[in-house]
Amino acid sequence: MSALLDASLEPGFNTRPEHRPDAAGTATTSAAAPARAPVAPPQRAAAPRWWALGAVAALAWAALGVLTYAWPNQQVGFSDWAYTAEFAYGTGVVALALLILSVGGPLLAGPRERVRPLGPWLIALAVGLAAWELVTAKLAWLPTPFFAPPQSLAEVYATDWRRLGDSAGNSLILLASGISSGAAVGFVVGVLIGWSRRANYWIHPVLRVLGPIPTTALLPITFYFFPSSWSTAVFLIALGTGFPVAVLTWSGVASVNRNYYDVARTLGASNTFLVLRVAIPAALPQVFVGLFMGLGHAFATLVVAEMLGVKSGLGWYLTWAQGWASYPNMYGALLVMALLFSGVISLLFALRDRLLSWQKGTVKW
Repeated sequence: MSALLDASLEPGFNTRPEHRPDAAGTATTSAAAPARAPVAPPQRAAAPRWWALGAVAALAWAALGVLTYAWPNQQVGFSDWAYTAEFAYGTGVVALALLILSVGGPLLAGPRERVRPLGPWLIALAVGLAAWELVTAKLAWLPTPFFAPPQSLAEVYATDWRRLGDSAGNSLILLASGISSGAAVGFVVGVLIGWSRRANYWIHPVLRVLGPIPTTALLPITFYFFPSSWSTAVFLIALGTGFPVAVLTWSGVASVNRNYYDVARTLGASNTFLVLRVAIPAALPQVFVGLFMGLGHAFATLVVAEMLGVKSGLGWYLTWAQGWASYPNMYGALLVMALLFSGVISLLFALRDRLLSWQKGTVKW
């Protein structure tokens, strides 16, 4: 045994299993290790080289262009609808773009994958515009000029874009002023009610009485107290936004788990720290729900205030178009209003996802 130990300490002594050649001349080990199968790296599924639904959408838009250009319009009591050929050319451009995108191969794989989820909507939009074109300009089933065809919107945007853009900009300024002031005041009031019993005692009954009143019902009173119709509109928009923000902020602060406060106090946190670093972050999901609800009140109040008193904005534009029986202008303003308000809501969602990334999945819209 001592001789073996001494030999093991000598240089070149191999303690690993001895390799012996087998009958075929291949080296084998006396203690064979279990063989591992080679693991192949994960392979991504190859993206399809063409987009079938995109080709169908291209065909639908091409059919819309042919329908608009080849079928003559019905002339009922006035001259033909303008911008019919231009609208047909525009639909042809959309069809060509969709066709190139759908059969473009690997070079357009990135843009195609981004547009792919919109395939059914692109087909539905083309079919809807074709039905609209049929019942108005081609068959005249709907009375004119109250119902205008799609090409009338192109005429409005081409000829009256300056006044429409100025109205949209003024509406945005008025909306931003009212929403920002109302959200700030409602947030502070909600935190006070949720944190302080004394504030809850005095402010809560006022919210219960004034909150359910529609803001548009206060127009006659507010016009008397405020110096201008613009300041009146800002106050009413702020009031309509601030009430749901205050109520939801109060609910969020009041429903914070008390264990959070106990742990923070154990670590020596002050009341200011508890409000700013515990109560408010925990209530932020409810605050964004209140903002979402307040936006609906703000949009309605904005349009009514612009129709009744404010001398600019999309609501004023609607009243002006109705007075001159310019119904295509009304439809164009409604479309701009829908896109504008939808963009504001999308901006709110993006801001929520940015600020509440650490609470992802908490809020369900």
